[in-house]
Amino acid sequence: MKFGLVVLGAHIGVHIKDDILKQNKKPSLLVEPVPHNIEEIKFNLKDIQNIIIEPIAISNKNETKKFYYVKHDSIGKLGKHWASGIGSFDKSHILNHRSKRFKIEDIDIETVEIECKKFNELVKKYQIEEIDKMIIDIEGSEYDILEDLDLNQIKISEILFEYKHFDGHFKTGKKLEKILNKFEKNNYKTSKIDEENILAIKI
Repeated sequence: MKFGLVVLGAHIGVHIKDDILKQNKKPSLLVEPVPHNIEEIKFNLKDIQNIIIEPIAISNKNETKKFYYVKHDSIGKLGKHWASGIGSFDKSHILNHRSKRFKIEDIDIETVEIECKKFNELVKKYQIEEIDKMIIDIEGSEYDILEDLDLNQIKISEILFEYKHFDGHFKTGKKLEKILNKFEKNNYKTSKIDEENILAIKI
């Protein structure tokens, strides 16, 4: 099956709505582990067809694991709309976002046991053979997913991924270099489109 869009870390769906609308009836697969974000996706994209929502986390292992995210009731208090998008397997990753303008504390964080799957499990489940565009924004777990991703198994035309946490909180280094080398070996051209994201295009 050919998918127009696959998003790992769909947040509340608003920022990817235009991408979904460009797919010309091809299905879009949205993966989002935060429960209150899933409800927001269903509301924000309720008028769009051919959307599949997977309420799981993508990992490099099939397992059940502790997952941390900002409580819905704390988002307004913290005053940053993006707070709902910083779920992580590492609680300290969320707390490390603390600043003078974002005073997050332990009390603001919810913990759940969540089902994690390797991306290849979704490939098999939905018989994915081709993807026009893949977006990966999963707060520091991008490296694990991209390292595990078999670029020869399915054809992916474009991969947009957040790179700023590859080697730790707001750190990049050897892990990013490894993934960029992987893309080069698989005939992808990569370019930084801003201070947070890299676009890899199959050539």
